[in-house]
Amino acid sequence: MSILQKILAGRWIVGTTVNEAIITAVDLSKLRINSMINYLGEDTYKKEDANQSVDIYLQLIKKLKQNNLNSSIAIKPTQLGLLVNKETINKNYLKIIKAAKKNNIFVWLDMEKYIYVNNTISLYLKYNSLGNTGICLQSYLKRTNSDLIKILKHNGVIRLVKGAYTESKSISYDKKDSTKNYSHLMEYLFEKSDNFTLATHDLNIIKSSFELSKKYNKEPKYAMLYGIRNNLAKNIAKKHNMSLYLPFGEDWISYSYRRLKESSNFKLVLRSLLENQKI
Repeated sequence: MSILQKILAGRWIVGTTVNEAIITAVDLSKLRINSMINYLGEDTYKKEDANQSVDIYLQLIKKLKQNNLNSSIAIKPTQLGLLVNKETINKNYLKIIKAAKKNNIFVWLDMEKYIYVNNTISLYLKYNSLGNTGICLQSYLKRTNSDLIKILKHNGVIRLVKGAYTESKSISYDKKDSTKNYSHLMEYLFEKSDNFTLATHDLNIIKSSFELSKKYNKEPKYAMLYGIRNNLAKNIAKKHNMSLYLPFGEDWISYSYRRLKESSNFKLVLRSLLENQKI
C-alpha cells in the first residue's frame, strides 16, 4: 500500500471489506451516529461484475441486520448494471431493495454524472412505491430544481448534496451559485417534505437549517462524508439525526479523486487530510 493509500484509507475510506465497514458502523453507533454505507465501484460494463457488487450488498444487509444497526446503504446505478442493459440494472436494483426492506434497511440511490441523471431518476421512481428508498440530488446542477419538485410529487425521499462531479457551465453552477441553489432547495424541502436529509459540511447552511427547523417545526436528517468533519458530525449527533457516509472496498481511486477535486470544499477537504479525524 502506497503512502497516499494509507492516508486516504485512514481519512475517507473505512476499509476494503464488509466486516471493516461494520466495525466502523458499530463504533459510530455508540456515539449516536448512524452509517450510510457504500461499496465503492462505478462504471461497470460487465454483467458478472455488476452481479458481484449485488452479492456484496446482500452480505452487507445481512451483517447490518445481525448487528442491529440503524444504518442505510448507498448504491450507484452504474455499479449495478446501468451500463450493461436495462434488464440487469432493474433486476439488481430490485433484488437489493427487496432484501433491504425485508431487513428494515433503508436504501439510497446515489446520483452520478449528469449523463446518468435521467436514468437514475427513472429507476428510482419506477420502484418508489415499494418504499424504504431515497434518492440523492445535487444542487450544482441547474436541472435539480425541477427534478426535486417532480420527485416530491411522487412522494420520494431526497438527500440533498452539492455534488462533486465536473460538468459544463451550461448545465452546472459554480461554487457560489451551487451554494445559493442548495439553500433554495433546502427551504423548498422544509416547505414540502416531512422526510429529507441535508448532506453538507457547510456550517453556514447547517446553521440556516436550524433556523428553518424552528420556522417550519420540522426536523431534517443530516449527513456528512466520513473523514471530512467527523468532530462536527459528532456534535450534531448529540441533538439531531446524523449519518456519516462510509465508503469501503478496493476501488477507492475514483472516489478519492473526486474528493481532491471538490472545488466547493477544497480547503476543507485538504484540511481533513491534515487533521485528526478520529472520534
